[in-house]
Amino acid sequence: MNSTRMADTGETTTSSFEVPASGTSRMTWDYDITDERLMALYQRGKDRQWDATSRIPWHLEVDRANPLGQSEELLPIHGSRDWQRFHHDRRFVADVFLHTTAWQFSQFLHGEQGALVCASRIVETVPGMEAKFYASTQVVDEARHLEAYSRFVNDKLGLMYPVNPALRTLLGQTLADSRWDIPYLGMQVLIEGLALAAFGLLRDATAHTAPLPHALLAYVMQDEARHVAFGRMALKDLYADLSDAERKSREEFVIEGSHLLFQRFRGDEMWDALGLDTADCVASADRSPSMRAYRKLLFSRIVPALRDIGLWSDRVAREYEKLGVLEWAKEDLDSLMRRDEDVARAAERQQRELAVRHAQVAETLAMGSPETGDVTTTS
Repeated sequence: MNSTRMADTGETTTSSFEVPASGTSRMTWDYDITDERLMALYQRGKDRQWDATSRIPWHLEVDRANPLGQSEELLPIHGSRDWQRFHHDRRFVADVFLHTTAWQFSQFLHGEQGALVCASRIVETVPGMEAKFYASTQVVDEARHLEAYSRFVNDKLGLMYPVNPALRTLLGQTLADSRWDIPYLGMQVLIEGLALAAFGLLRDATAHTAPLPHALLAYVMQDEARHVAFGRMALKDLYADLSDAERKSREEFVIEGSHLLFQRFRGDEMWDALGLDTADCVASADRSPSMRAYRKLLFSRIVPALRDIGLWSDRVAREYEKLGVLEWAKEDLDSLMRRDEDVARAAERQQRELAVRHAQVAETLAMGSPETGDVTTTS
């Protein structure tokens, strides 16, 4: 029985989101393989499949009073007027920790469903067979992520937020566009790129404080790194041959989408649900050094990806300078991706070692049980 409660944000929401489909379904009878890069990525996608039910340590408890084991200074409203009034009340602090985590992971969850639908659209509309092969593995990846985040939000947090308006708008724009490359650009580069950075920040922050969400984020990121690489491979050659008008329209999509992503982490509906002064909370979050650093880091995967696929024009750079994230233009995306793979493998090794230790403890306890006959009791 699902006991998850939906956060009361004061808005009327529906349980479904419908976007009129547009575009062309494409099939090809040419099965000759010419893009070995995509086929290598397809092979990696097949080799790196994992089961969310068995791989993630769901038996571990999550403290709803602080699910990620964070310090209070990292809360976005730390220092606000409401924080000064109520932070001595431990129930208030626990509520803020729970709601901020539930809001964050709810948006991850909704984004994964958007990624599932976009990956399905890519299979349908992309012209190349190699891309269809790889995108089919991403469909499975996204379903697994959806399953895992849903279980975490439902079972471990017990509180879910509706989709953020900015994310909802960007998903709608990405899915409604008839051009086959836009699901790549909107999902693989923008939404997945930002999610990858957000996952990475939380993954590293929870390494020693919250083992279950740490493992969840590490495994998901291993897949997401491939998804972003897929977008780069598919779009790099295509965008090299764009006309000026075609390039300008895609730059406009990137600029608008980036502003939506920047707004996505304001969290207005979260402060409303907590009954706080929303305007003051948003202003406090905007001033917060940790939130400013967080927002900048969120674009650490998007900026180098845009540069790599050829959409890093002076116009786009000026908009990113306004957002304060221009510094990431020189970041080496490949090294970041390799680190994501390394952290996921380390998490897997840790889980295997823990399983061995648990088995050894169970075996030792069993040896001391009267039922084994190994212990002699005297009266």
